[in-house]
Amino acid sequence: MLNFEIWGMTGTLATEREDQREFAEARLWHWLDAIDQSCSRFRPDSELALLNERGDADLSPTLELALVAALESYDATNGLSDPTVLPALLALGYSVDYADLARDGGATPLDAVPSLGRDAITMDLSHHHVSLARGCQLDLGASAKALAADLVANDVAPHGGVLVEIGGDVAVRGRGPNGPWAIGVSDVLDIRGDEPRVSIANGGVATSSTATRGWLANGERVHHIVDPRTGACATGPYVTATVSAESCVRANAFATAALLWGEDAGYHLAQAGCAGRLVRASGAVEHVGGWPQDNAA
Repeated sequence: MLNFEIWGMTGTLATEREDQREFAEARLWHWLDAIDQSCSRFRPDSELALLNERGDADLSPTLELALVAALESYDATNGLSDPTVLPALLALGYSVDYADLARDGGATPLDAVPSLGRDAITMDLSHHHVSLARGCQLDLGASAKALAADLVANDVAPHGGVLVEIGGDVAVRGRGPNGPWAIGVSDVLDIRGDEPRVSIANGGVATSSTATRGWLANGERVHHIVDPRTGACATGPYVTATVSAESCVRANAFATAALLWGEDAGYHLAQAGCAGRLVRASGAVEHVGGWPQDNAA
């Protein structure tokens, strides 16, 4: 098993057999580098940064994959997983990589900025080109992270079972060394080792939370889960949502949307064929779509 750090987050790569390890690590670093060069909004030389600056660009294969994945997530969640949310994040002070984000930068939060939505993005896949409407800027952080996990897992899967985890988003294909992969589910970043676990054979598991990745802006606590309809931080009844789906990208999209659907989150997850574990601010846990009851490791 390989533990690594990327984009201010930790990650894990594990394979069914030791003889897969070298190939799996090579594919991991290939895709992490490709996603970073294409999709990082914190690199001034990335394709995404240049697209946000200029408003249009020819698409590399990697950026095209990422944009298609982001728009599919948008459609699947009725716009709640929205790549056009960057102006809202910037208004909240999220202008640097989270690892470098000051806990109190002293900045006054700006007025909330609702997102423009997918109509502000024009993609011509036949000519591999994208244009953005005036004022539109993209953030692909969440979907691109999940996409990277899926891409690595897809490459390694023909050679045996594999698990790829990046910042809590997990892609799984096949079995582990001792049977089904066991994935711990935590409501916080501090891992104790006794978290409830769930097993899946293929697909993805992702967690979104308003209780983590927060910061202070002029003394006010804000976080990275933004409601694209209003531009404000999510304030629904659930503080953490963990979702399993057929891919890590889809699981990530629905985990984010679950925090914005309010009391209807369970209904929407079940309608989408997803299983989920929802945690209220009180700590009460609810299970949706066949998610198993919590059993500590």
